[in-house]
Amino acid sequence: MNEFRIHHDVNELLSLLRVQGGDGAELYIDLLQKNRTPYVTTSVSAHGAKVKIAEFSRTPEDFLKKYDELKSKNTRHLDSLVYLLSKLTEDKETLHYLQQNAKERAELAANTATSSSTNFSIPSSTSKISLQELEELRKQLGSVTANSSAQQPLELTRKLLRDKQNKKNSGQPMPMFPSWVYERPALTGDFLIGTSLSTDTTVPIGTLPLASQESMIVEDLLYVLIGVDGRYITAQPLVGRQSRAFSVDPNLDLSIKELVTRILPVAASYSAVTRFIEEKSSFEYGQVNHALAAAMRTLIKEYMILITQLEHLQRQGLLSLQKLWFYIQPTMRTLEILASLATSVDKGECMGGSTLSLLHDKTFNYTGDSQAQELCLYLTKAASVPYFEILEKWIYRGIINDPYSEFMVEEHELQKEKIQEDYNDKYWDQRYTVVQQQIPSFLQKMADKILSTGKYLNVVRECGRDVTCPVAKEVIYTLKERAYVEQIEKAYNYASKVLLDFLMEEKELVAHLRSIKHYFLMDQGDFFVHFMDLTEEELKKPVDDIITTRLEALLELALRMSTANTDPFKDDLKIDLMPHDLITQLLRVLAIETKQEKAIISADPTELTLSGLEAFSFDYIVKWPLSLIINRKALTRYQMLFRHMFYCKHVERQLCNVWISNKTAKQFSLHSAKWFAGAFTLRQRMLNFVQNIQYYMMFEVMEPTWHILEKNLKLASNIDDVLSHHTSFLDNCLKDCMLTNPELLKIFSKLMSVCVMFTNCMQRFTQSMKLDSELERLTLEHGTMLGPPTEEERAEEAAKKKLTNKLLAEHADNLHLTSGFEATINKFDSNFSTHLLDLLDKLSVYSTNDCEHSMLNIIYRLDFNGFYTERLEHMSAERSQKAAPLLPRL
Repeated sequence: MNEFRIHHDVNELLSLLRVQGGDGAELYIDLLQKNRTPYVTTSVSAHGAKVKIAEFSRTPEDFLKKYDELKSKNTRHLDSLVYLLSKLTEDKETLHYLQQNAKERAELAANTATSSSTNFSIPSSTSKISLQELEELRKQLGSVTANSSAQQPLELTRKLLRDKQNKKNSGQPMPMFPSWVYERPALTGDFLIGTSLSTDTTVPIGTLPLASQESMIVEDLLYVLIGVDGRYITAQPLVGRQSRAFSVDPNLDLSIKELVTRILPVAASYSAVTRFIEEKSSFEYGQVNHALAAAMRTLIKEYMILITQLEHLQRQGLLSLQKLWFYIQPTMRTLEILASLATSVDKGECMGGSTLSLLHDKTFNYTGDSQAQELCLYLTKAASVPYFEILEKWIYRGIINDPYSEFMVEEHELQKEKIQEDYNDKYWDQRYTVVQQQIPSFLQKMADKILSTGKYLNVVRECGRDVTCPVAKEVIYTLKERAYVEQIEKAYNYASKVLLDFLMEEKELVAHLRSIKHYFLMDQGDFFVHFMDLTEEELKKPVDDIITTRLEALLELALRMSTANTDPFKDDLKIDLMPHDLITQLLRVLAIETKQEKAIISADPTELTLSGLEAFSFDYIVKWPLSLIINRKALTRYQMLFRHMFYCKHVERQLCNVWISNKTAKQFSLHSAKWFAGAFTLRQRMLNFVQNIQYYMMFEVMEPTWHILEKNLKLASNIDDVLSHHTSFLDNCLKDCMLTNPELLKIFSKLMSVCVMFTNCMQRFTQSMKLDSELERLTLEHGTMLGPPTEEERAEEAAKKKLTNKLLAEHADNLHLTSGFEATINKFDSNFSTHLLDLLDKLSVYSTNDCEHSMLNIIYRLDFNGFYTERLEHMSAERSQKAAPLLPRL
C-alpha cells in the first residue's frame, strides 16, 4: 500500500470517527509506516481471533452467523479484518473510545431523525374479517409476493448491470434477450407456483392401498425431480435465497413418506441449479457466469436422461420407490455440489474473477473427495475459458477486451497529454488499475506482474508499433499454480524488454535526462555565464513587465554561443515565468493531498510583486512515451532544484559585484577604514557561505546521485525500475538540498534575503560615492585623440587624483557619520550570524535525529576551522537542559 493510499484511508477514518484538531493525519501515517509488518494472517490465527471475538461479544451466535455468511460470499480480507478486530478487543482504551464514539454518533443520528420525522396516522379499521378469510388472503399474498420478489429483483439487477456495462461501452450496446423470454413464466425448467399437474379430481391418497400409494408417489416424484408439481407433492414458494421446500400429503403412509423425504433434496438441488442456469445465461452476468451455467446445463442434461430412463421403467411397472432411491443416489451428490456452488455464487453476487476464486477455493476444499474435486475442476476449467481469453490478449498484446467488467485489470479514459500539464496527473498509475475483487485467488500472487505486462505492451502499441509476444501459449486452468507463473513470467520479461529497449535506444531516454541535467541542474557553466550576462537587466524587471519572447531570443543566443550548442535536444528547452516564488511552489507541492493544499492553491499569486529573477524557471518539452518518466511531477522537481540553485548563483554574482566595487574603493585611504573593513569581512563571509552551499549541492549531492542514477538505469530490467530510480534520484536531491524541510528552507531563505539586502545596501553606498564616474573622468592612461599622454600630463593627473582621493575620503566619512553606515553593517552582520548559527544548529539536529548524514557535509564546509563549534555546543547544551526533567528538591 503506497503512502497516498494510507493518507486517504487515515483521513477517511478520522472523518468517519469525527475526529477534529490534534496532530491530524500526519502523526498516524508516520506511526503506520514505522509499524508495518510483512506478516500474513493464517487460518489458525484467524480461527483463534474468531473465537476471541465470540467470547468477547454479547451475542456470539449473531457474530458467528454473520461471519459464516460473509465467508460463504467469499469476502476478501475477511480473516485479516477479524484478526484486527480481535486485537482491538485487547486494547481497552481504544475500545472505550470507539464505544463512546458510537454512542455519540447514534445520539446524533437519533436527533437528526427526530427533527426530520413526519407524523403518520394509522387509519382505523371499520370492517371486520373472519379468520378463514384472513388465512386465505395471507396465502394469496404470500404466493403473489413470492413470485414478484423472485422476478422484480432479477429484472432490477439485470437493468443495473446492463446500464453499468452500456455506460462503460458506450459505442457498443450490450446484447440482450428479447422481453418475451422473461414475460412468459412457462419458459422455465423450475416449478410454477400455483399450478398443478392435472385438473382432475385428486383421490385422497390415504384411502388407497400401500402398493397404489407407492405407485402414485413414484409418478409424482418423477415429475417433481424435473421441476413439475405432482398431485401429492408440491413445491412451496421461495422465501429469499432459501432452498426450495416441498409439501407432502400428510395422509401418506409413514414408511413411504420417509423415503420421499430422502429423495426430495435432489429435487431442491435441481430447482436451485435450474434457476441459476436460467438467470446466469443472461448476457448481463458476464461471460464467466455464462460459461459456468453452460457447463452446469451439460450436467443437467445427463441428469434429465437418467430421469427419462426411470420414467420408461415406471411405465413398464418396473420402478418401485426403493429402486428409485437406489438409482437416484449417485446423482444426489453431484446435484448437491452444483446447488452449493450456485447458491454461493448468488450470495456473493460473483462475476468474472470472483466467480473463479470461489470455484477454485471449492475445488481445493474437496481435496479428500476425488469425485467432487473432479466435478469442480471440470466446472472451473469451463468457466475460466473466457477469462483466460481476456488474460491472453492482455499479457500477449496489451489489449483489454472486457465488455462485462470481469477482468482483474480495468481501463480508465485518461489523456496522456495531461502528463505534461498536471502535476497531480497519475496516468501511469490510473490508466490501468487492478480490481481486487476480480482477481482469481490462483492469480493473486501474479496480479502486479499481469498488470505491468499489459501496461508495457500497451505503451508500445500507443506509439504505433504492433507487438505480439513470441512465447505466447494458451492459458489453461490447472491446480498447479507453477504453470501460470512460468507463462506470465515469460510474457512479463518480453514486455519489459520491448518497452525498455524502445525507450532507451529508440527514444534515447538517458540522453534526454542528460540534456535536462545540463540546464536544470546547471552543469553547463559557460552557458549560464552567457545567459545570466544577457538577461541580467531583463530579469530585474517586475514579472509583468518582462517580454517572454525577448527572453526566448536571449536563451537561443546563449545556447548558440556556448558548448550547449552541441546538445541535440537544446530546442526542447523553454522559458517559464512562474506565478509564485520558490517557497510558495514548494509549499504547494508539500501540501498536496493535505488540508493546507486548498488554502495555498486559492492564494492570489498577485499579492506579492515578483521580480523576473524570483519567477524565472526553465521548462522542457517531452513527448510521449518519454513523458511517462519525465512527467510534470518530475519536471516540477527539476524546476524547484533549478530555481533554488539559480537564485544562489544570482546572489553569488551580486556579492562578486560588491567585491569588484570594493576593490575600486580600496585604493582610497579612508579615515574610518575600520567600519569599511567590517563590510568587506561580512561580504567575504556571505560569499564563502553561498559558494560552499553551491559546491555542496553541485558536487556532493547532485553529481554523486546522478552517477548512481546512471548506474541503476543500466541495470534496470523494466520501466517501473526506471521510474523508481528516477523518482528516488529527484527525491534525494530535493531532500539533501534542504528543499523538503520547510524549517530549514525558511532559515535558508532568510539568509539569502540578508545577503541580497546587504548587496543592495553596498551598491547604493558605492553609487553615492560616484567612484566609477570620477575615476573614469580622471583617467588619462589610454591617451586622447591627440595621442598618448606626456610626462607633464601624467604628473598633473597624479596630483589631481591625490586631491580627489582626499575629497572622496572626506565625503565617505561624512556619509558614514550621517547615514549610520557602521550600525547598518553591524546589524547585517548580527542577522547573518544569527541565521547561520540557527541553520547549522538545525542541520546538526536533523543529521543526528533523522540520520541525514549527508547534511553534515554542509556543517564541515561552513565550519571548517571550528569557528562556530563553540557556539553550537553552547546552544546544544541549552537545548538539553530544557529537555531534561526537573529534579525534585530534597
